[in-house]
Amino acid sequence: MTVSGPETPEPRPSDPGANSAEQLRKEGNELFKCGDYEGALTAYTQALSLGATPQDQAILHRNRAACHLKLEDYSKAESEASKAIEKDGGDVKALYRRSQALEKLGRLDQAVLDLKRCVSLEPKNKVFQESLRNIGGQIQEKVRYMSSTDAKVEQMFQILLDPKEKGTEKKQKASQNLVVLAREDAGAEKIFRSNGVQLLQRLLDTEETDLMLAALRTLVGICSEHQSRTVATLSVLGTRRVVSILGVENQAVSLAACHLLQVIFDALKEGVKKGFRGKEGAIIVDPARELKVLINSLLELLTEVGVSGQGRDNALTLLIKMVPRKSPKDPNNSLTLWVIDQGLKKILEVGGSLQDAAGELTVTANSRMSASILLSKLFDDLKCDAERENFHRLCENYIRSWFEGHGLAGKLRAIQTVSCLLQGPCDAGNRALELSGVMESVIALCASEREEEQLVAVEALIHAAGKAKRASFITANGVSLLKDLYKGSERDSIRIRALVGLCKLGSAGGTDFSMKQFAEGSTLKLAKQCRKWLCNDQIDAGTRRWAVEGLAYLTFDADVKEEFVEDEAALKALFQLSRSEERSVLFAVGSALVNCTNSYDYEEPDPKMVELAKYAKQHVPEQHPKDKPSFVRARVKKLLAAGVVSAMTCMVKTESPVLTNSCRELLSRVFLALVEEVEDRGTVVAQGGGKALLPLALEGTDVGQTKAAQALAKLTITSNPEMTFPGERIYEVVRPLVSLLHLSCSGLQNFEALMALTNLAGISERLRQKILKEKAVPMIEGYMFEEHEMIRRAATECMCNLAMSKEVQDLFEAQGNDRLKLLVLYSGEDDELLRRAAAGGLAMLTSMRPALCSRIPQVTTHWLEILQALLLSPNQELQHRGTVVVLNMMQSSKEIAGTLMESEVLEILSVLAKGEESPVTRAAAACLEKAVEYRLIQPNQDGE
Repeated sequence: MTVSGPETPEPRPSDPGANSAEQLRKEGNELFKCGDYEGALTAYTQALSLGATPQDQAILHRNRAACHLKLEDYSKAESEASKAIEKDGGDVKALYRRSQALEKLGRLDQAVLDLKRCVSLEPKNKVFQESLRNIGGQIQEKVRYMSSTDAKVEQMFQILLDPKEKGTEKKQKASQNLVVLAREDAGAEKIFRSNGVQLLQRLLDTEETDLMLAALRTLVGICSEHQSRTVATLSVLGTRRVVSILGVENQAVSLAACHLLQVIFDALKEGVKKGFRGKEGAIIVDPARELKVLINSLLELLTEVGVSGQGRDNALTLLIKMVPRKSPKDPNNSLTLWVIDQGLKKILEVGGSLQDAAGELTVTANSRMSASILLSKLFDDLKCDAERENFHRLCENYIRSWFEGHGLAGKLRAIQTVSCLLQGPCDAGNRALELSGVMESVIALCASEREEEQLVAVEALIHAAGKAKRASFITANGVSLLKDLYKGSERDSIRIRALVGLCKLGSAGGTDFSMKQFAEGSTLKLAKQCRKWLCNDQIDAGTRRWAVEGLAYLTFDADVKEEFVEDEAALKALFQLSRSEERSVLFAVGSALVNCTNSYDYEEPDPKMVELAKYAKQHVPEQHPKDKPSFVRARVKKLLAAGVVSAMTCMVKTESPVLTNSCRELLSRVFLALVEEVEDRGTVVAQGGGKALLPLALEGTDVGQTKAAQALAKLTITSNPEMTFPGERIYEVVRPLVSLLHLSCSGLQNFEALMALTNLAGISERLRQKILKEKAVPMIEGYMFEEHEMIRRAATECMCNLAMSKEVQDLFEAQGNDRLKLLVLYSGEDDELLRRAAAGGLAMLTSMRPALCSRIPQVTTHWLEILQALLLSPNQELQHRGTVVVLNMMQSSKEIAGTLMESEVLEILSVLAKGEESPVTRAAAACLEKAVEYRLIQPNQDGE
């Protein structure tokens, strides 16, 4: 008896539907024998849809189970076999197949039950007996392993909790083994069931760094993707206790706790999505409630005294990842609204805290920026004016409460909070600046004799100059003050910030050459001083960051750009700083690079509109002479030579919340500028640019993702994709490229995406399947009708490469569509490249699907003229494709061959067959031989 292959249901000739099902079943069986398991699966599925009897349905379901077993999709194999068993409980073949699937899924106890049932039904079947023996051995081995693991777990905890073993190598090895064991689900389950969480709690209570790290990393394995274990762990440890570990001084322990909380959050979030069911199928406590408890604990941690600055930053990072919606398409932003109501004041308190100030919360140099990013994400997640107005009201009430009635310390906190808002949701920050007395206090405090007061005021002044009206106000009221601070202050920290304020005001005109705030040459002097600060490695990174901020503004001026890219030391210092722990510099670095490469959006003004504007005496923006394309290309070359790609690749890898979507967009813009010239693309790929572009194309703003996708397209067009994106990475390129086919993208982006997809589609069937899975075919077909000849040609080439896939061939063969007609007509177009693509597709399709040959004469009355024109083409490649199409048509049917031989095609083929030895002559000769075989023509006396 055979138990591995598909079976045949008895035919029922009286049922017309059964005949169709019978044909599909036979087709499925043949496909299965040939190894085309997916094709067989499709045939059996179609047969099932024709309303077969329960007995036939059982056979088809177990046939489908056989296909899934071959395809190694064991969950589906189990499901299909179970459906067959539901139809017929004594179906021994279905029982056996289910046992095979269950064995692969690791559910050995259930597999044994099915096999025992098989043996009871067929006691003499040696296949069943051998399988039962094998699986029995596996179960015994598993029992031995689990009992051994039990002993190991117990032994590891004994060593770790033994005070005599403190600091020993044995203890270190035990902690490593525990972490490794927890990475496997079976090991994590064993630790969990061995009272592991309580024992891990004891390790945490020791407050020894190594033991705490081992415990936290083991808990990651226990909680990872497992909701019931996660909730049970939280019930033992207490959510508040786990969150409190974030606040410890030891950075490694704080980061490990941060990772654990992220894993816990993901498990709980998945529980909310799946309706309280985990992958283990157990019903658990409401994860939505646990989620709120977790987030509330993080919010409380923000303002607790004694919490380390690193711990606050980690809590902010978790809130940034956890709270806002992943997509605006998700209508539910209730978590964001809840956090704003419960914790906005706490976030503002962190954002308004001064670093190293007595009586303040302990914060780091990155804390305010992290708070700004969280506030920005919360504000962006609001859906209506009423929600935004509530946000504004809460912020203004908080700032007013500190500004009024708390003396100078209160004013400083209020101004620092305004700075935090200006760096995040700037609408809220600008509204806060309108509050009575705030702006005046900022100006007044710039003249303070106390350094900390000056720092707060000058930074607020810098951030406030972001809007044109603010810039003009400060230019009128604050420039002289900033100049005095820059020239007169003895403190580097004040001077560099005053310089940045002057830089920002000096760049208020942006790229408009005619709207400069300062006298000719002033911006160059400011930029020179910024570069000097930047290159001074004796200054701490936090202070040097402000030099980059200054350059980010000043590089709007093309003279500054030219000098900057010539300064190798400054570029090197910039790139080194971007790799440092001073993560808040990333946006400024990105801005400076965007300016140097002119990769910001710029539209050339319409000359007629310019004349009208001049006539109406309106302001007309002017481009700097050094911003012309030749200058930009030269700057790009210098940046590449200085190692800009390596620096940007490191920036993309950072996991800091400072790498915001806006920052990603800046990097995407720069990458696109770097790959504009074909000769530069090899350098970008060699320095890791291809790898860095993938995450940029999959996450960030819409504009940023599009720019990164276009850069990927350019790389894919001109370089070997398998070398540019080695291994599995090549499959990640497909989705960004398909995103460029949307109508919202430009014609150039459409064209480059089609060219890149053409290259990928020609590499392998797996890549073609990936393109099909991304639903690109309908979009590619749409561009085959595009008016622009280059886009139309690229779409046709792409479709012809995709036509190597069975699914695309099925589309061409389906009744009632014009796909074949379009290819035939394009084979007769004047555009030679379009003809070549279409004729190539036609040659391949007629080879793979002979049924299409008989349809060619039906799609257009000009089919013969088109084929004759291909055969007579001076281009040998077109000739070859034409002769292959004719040969395929002649081989498909004697009737079509007769029609061809009655036309001028016979004479053309006769001439072609006598030419020099080539693929064309061989194909033409084969056509004539087929005609002789059909007795449509006679060979001459020489046998030709």
